[in-house]
This record gives sequence, structure tokens and C-alpha cells, in this order.
Amino acid sequence: MTHSPPRGKLGVWVFGALGGLSTTMVVGARAISRGKVGTLGLLTETVHFHDIGLQSLGGLVFGGHEVRSGTLRAAAQEIHENTGTIPYPLLRELAADLRKVDGNIRRGCLLNAGKTILKLVGRDAPPQRSLQQEVARLRRDIQEFMRRNRLKRCICVNLTSTEPKLRLTAQHDTIEGVEKILAADRSAAMRPSAIYAWVAASLGLPFLHFTPSNAALIPGIRALFDRQAAPYMGSDGKTGETLVKSSLAPMFKYRNLKVLTWQGYNILGDRDGVVLADQENKSSKVESKDALLSKILGYPLHTHVGIDYVPSLNDLKTAWDFIHFQGFLGFKMSMQFTWQGCDAILAAPIVLDMIRLADLAQRRGEAGPMKHLSCFFKRPLDVDQHDLHLQWHLLTDYLRRVRNDG
Repeated sequence: MTHSPPRGKLGVWVFGALGGLSTTMVVGARAISRGKVGTLGLLTETVHFHDIGLQSLGGLVFGGHEVRSGTLRAAAQEIHENTGTIPYPLLRELAADLRKVDGNIRRGCLLNAGKTILKLVGRDAPPQRSLQQEVARLRRDIQEFMRRNRLKRCICVNLTSTEPKLRLTAQHDTIEGVEKILAADRSAAMRPSAIYAWVAASLGLPFLHFTPSNAALIPGIRALFDRQAAPYMGSDGKTGETLVKSSLAPMFKYRNLKVLTWQGYNILGDRDGVVLADQENKSSKVESKDALLSKILGYPLHTHVGIDYVPSLNDLKTAWDFIHFQGFLGFKMSMQFTWQGCDAILAAPIVLDMIRLADLAQRRGEAGPMKHLSCFFKRPLDVDQHDLHLQWHLLTDYLRRVRNDG
């Protein structure tokens, strides 16, 4: 059955609004809506998603929180100079669009963000407030954005830097426990991603957690999303080496070839590289990237994921993987692959895909984890299946239900 697109516009509130990924996403959405570029990379623009009533890209209104000062135009200019992924003619044509988004960006939260992120922001850091003051301020910012732009619907997306792991306690398991942490101003028991997620949940807004930070979707915050009947999903977007792993590892399973070793090595630059050069921040990312192989293959094996910072690469990254496997008569063989890409170019379209699908889910009255989005994440919530091919079927089955429901 054909579904009509929704009336009105859709707000997109981004935590990390001036980062490379967010900037590329906004530029891309505006460029597509103005007919300046094609839709390659956007899954929701393929035939599988036709006629299910998705929000148009031209109907997205962007805003967000950012801990660094600056403008979207300056962020896009930096990307142009470093990687060339945003062409200068496009920057010039979209200047007015980017200035309009700048008017919707407010200062973000750095409470207990970790020493590397604090050092990266430096003297530019926003003033520190109590937890309750931060929650109230962030809520007001989003509510004002929706009122000013006459929005009835809004999706929140966490695109901030990877945080150090948060040590979780029993208080993090319930709504009441998190409320006590906030009331007691125990900032050491929270991270910015947790504060952002709590704010989104308290407003009943859908939430997409694109980073591996473990603080955002702790049980107490998930319970608040559930109570507010808001859909959410995470964590850690799957865009590069892990995407290849989740697609390639099933091949060995389907042919009964035993993988003995899967050794991976990643090099990247940009601010993400700086943050992941810190072992505390890196641990969350490595755990996320390394967890899926044994789950796909069904047995333990030797694995390793290395991540190193190479400043000259900027937002371009390279991954080299070595796979040692055993076949008929016990003979050992090997395979190697090299993956080279631009982080933001790979990630921006799938974030736009998920924004449109999260909006669809809420308009359909759905709540809780959006399991049909598992193919977009390294560690999808409440989904044990990491085989990309089977995750794809979760999504296509969902689309079939949408069409059948009318």
C-alpha cells in the first residue's frame, strides 16, 4: 500500500552539530533537496523505501548543541580544505542555508567529558553548571528550537566524540536512580552523552546514538524512553572496516571454512583520531569493533583491532585486515583486504536514513529499540544477530509490515 509523506517539517537536533559528520550531513541534505547532487549512498532513496511515507530531505530543519564555537560554514570550509569532499562551489551556493542552521546551534555540555575531549576544546569550553541546570538548559534549547521553527516532530542524534567508558552502578539501572544522581549533582556518574540522551527521553523525542560511548543508553535512560513511548537505537555506526567484517565473515560460515585469526589495523586523522589516541576513549571503540566476529562465526578466535592516529589523513581513513583460515584437509590459507574511505562521506547518508526511519517509527506509534535499524550499528541494542545479510532482512521485513499495515 502507498503511504503519503507526512505534513509539516521535521526537526533534527544534533549533539555535536559542528563536527565533520554533522556538517557533511547538513550540506548533503541541503544539496540534495536543491538538486545540486544525487542521492548515492542514501538507502532510503532506493526502490525498497518508495511509497512508505518518509519525510522529504527538503523538509528537515537542523539545529543542535556543540561544545566548540564557530559556524557551519567555517566547519564545511575546513572539510573542503582538508579532504575536498565538500566542493567549494557547493559551499558558495549553500551559504545562506548554512547560516540559517547556525541560528539553531547552541552551546553543548562538557560535564565529565574526559580529559582528551576537554583538552581538544580548550579555552573554548562552555561554562560548567550543575547537572540539573544543564538538563534544564538543554531542554529549553530544544523546546525553543521546535517553537521557533513551528515543529511538532523532532529527532535527536548523538554524533559527539567517543567518551571514556562510564563506570556503571546500580543507580544507573532505574529512572529513580538517575534522578538521584542528577539531584545530588554527581557529575562523575554521568557523561555528556548520558545527559543528552536523558534530555531527549524526558521530551519524548526519538534518539539515535551513533557513537560507542556506553553512558547514553544505560538502563535508567532506556526506561525513561520506554515510559515516554519514544523509539531509540544505538550504538556505534557501522560504516567502514566493521561493515566489511559483518558482510564478509558470514561467507566463511556459509562455506564451513574455519577462521583462525582476524587481525585488523586502522589509521585515521581528524578530531576523531585525536580522541581515539587516548586509551580511555579508544577502549570503547575497540570493544565495539572487535565483538562481532565470534558472534557471527559461532566460536572463539584470535582477533585484534588496532587504531592509530595519523594527523595527515584528516577525515580519510585506511583499514588493513589479515584473515587466516583453515579449509579442506586442514590446509591453512589467508585473505587480506584494504578499505580506504572518508568517515563522514560513509556515515552521513546512513544517519539521514535513520533519521527518516526513526520519524516513521514514531509516527506509527512505535516505541523502544528500533531493532530493524541493526544493520547500521556495530553493537545494535537487543539484537544478537551481527550477520549483515540477516540484519538486512530485519529491515526489509519491517518495510513489508509498514506497507501491509496501511
